[in-house]
Amino acid sequence: MKSFWNRGLTGWTGLAAIAAVGLASADAAFAQQGAAPKVSVSQAMVKPIKDTSTFIGRGEAIDKANIMARVNGYLEEVLVKDGAEVEKGDVLFRIERSAYEAVLESRRAELAQAEANLELASLDLARKQELFERGSVPEADRDTSRANELVAEAQVRAAAAAIKQAELDLSYTEIHAPFSGRVGRVEVSIGDVVNPSGAALVNIVREAPVYVSFSLNEKQFVEILQELQAEGIERSDTDTAPEVFVVLPNGAELEEKGRIAFAGNRVDPATGAVTVRAQFQNDHRLILDGAFLTVGLQSQEAVDRIIISQAAIQRDQQGPFVLVVDDQNQVAQRYIVTGDVQGTGIIVLDGLTNGETVVVEGLQKIRPGVEVDPVLAAQAGE
Repeated sequence: MKSFWNRGLTGWTGLAAIAAVGLASADAAFAQQGAAPKVSVSQAMVKPIKDTSTFIGRGEAIDKANIMARVNGYLEEVLVKDGAEVEKGDVLFRIERSAYEAVLESRRAELAQAEANLELASLDLARKQELFERGSVPEADRDTSRANELVAEAQVRAAAAAIKQAELDLSYTEIHAPFSGRVGRVEVSIGDVVNPSGAALVNIVREAPVYVSFSLNEKQFVEILQELQAEGIERSDTDTAPEVFVVLPNGAELEEKGRIAFAGNRVDPATGAVTVRAQFQNDHRLILDGAFLTVGLQSQEAVDRIIISQAAIQRDQQGPFVLVVDDQNQVAQRYIVTGDVQGTGIIVLDGLTNGETVVVEGLQKIRPGVEVDPVLAAQAGE
């Protein structure tokens, strides 16, 4: 898993030509002075570091919806403004109620009529049953009365169901926020006629908490699983999942950390990647739905790494190097392999050992093989 977290340094702006000119000028400066030049140095120090790797991610709202009308009608009130924050259950729009109130009253009247018909049918059946038992009416008359009662009962149930539908339609004249969040632009005005097949009235997005989704290739995903297994962490345990940080579109790192909430169960054959989703509380609402972000995945356990000041790094055609000062104050050139930046310092993966001294200031005055007068500078990260 360690290979997954380690990344080479990129983006250094030093050029081989500048390094060569610096070494040439060092010879002249040294010859003129006739004494060991003073240089600032710092030591390569071992520090516990949690390694990270970065990806491109995207903000995803946990809940988002287009608010639609559920009944036809004249829009009587718009109770929300563009971009407003709303709570679950808040009334956003009102459609004219009068037509639906009239329908509801009509359905209640139909129920009353059906109930009266049922009562009449029940009385008729009772009389026919009594006469049938006396032998005064044929069995067919009694059965007809029984069937009429069953029809009346069905009509009552149908009328009751019609009332429920009418009550639902009436309730739909008030359009509520389905969850707490922020609305977008209101797309309708008072006086518009709205209907279920028309355009959305407004959209709403839950801003907090929020997801940030990103993708890992197969190798990276397997290495993460291996590290979790090695540390005894269950893949589905979000409380102990690796921490995730994000860098916002303006380049600032969000102080709040997130946790892995979901990892896909298949590799996308088109991209060869596995989708991973982290959840952030997003208390300051800085992660927006659809925003592109830099996502950093941090290892669970700190690893001892050698760190030096970034000021010590030079670069030529062979790669990054530093000037090392030995016990006799002699300067030597040392090529190194670099890792992540840590504040003012940088991780050295190979090429230096703990405690070695590197030059951080006065590089233009010296060259490999000369003797210097070292002065200890502040350590990287201090």
